[in-house]
Amino acid sequence: MATVDAITLLKADHKKVKGLLEDLQKTTERGPGKRKKLLAQIRTELEVHTTIEEEIFYPAFRDAVEKKEDRVMFFEAVEEHQVVKFVLPDISKTDPATEKFGAKAKVLKELVMHHAKEEEKEMFPSAKKALSSDELEQLGVRMEARKKELMGKRR
Repeated sequence: MATVDAITLLKADHKKVKGLLEDLQKTTERGPGKRKKLLAQIRTELEVHTTIEEEIFYPAFRDAVEKKEDRVMFFEAVEEHQVVKFVLPDISKTDPATEKFGAKAKVLKELVMHHAKEEEKEMFPSAKKALSSDELEQLGVRMEARKKELMGKRR
């Protein structure tokens, strides 16, 4: 089995969550069951993704970079995760048969997509400069194993 480097793994997660968020945004108040199901999938994906980033990728990035702006980017990324961790439980408590739920889903999508775009355009290129391809592959192996472990606990 071919190993996936850390950045490829994270980009695949971004793509999957983006699709789920787009599906959620297309729903209406008439589909509360579908909304709940999609939100549960999104929540699981985001919780696993942020965990592997915070436990494995971000510390490796922080320790490898030398520029101040890269270290600032690390702290901003962690803070953006905190915002999403605040928003997710709030939207989960909102009645999916309401317009309010739709508005919160849109805000969640905007937050997550902004974060993913910053990572892909700024953080990942810096990581590729600061970490060797071998290091990125080793991180990918660790992240994939941790991801499987976390997903197993959610089933």
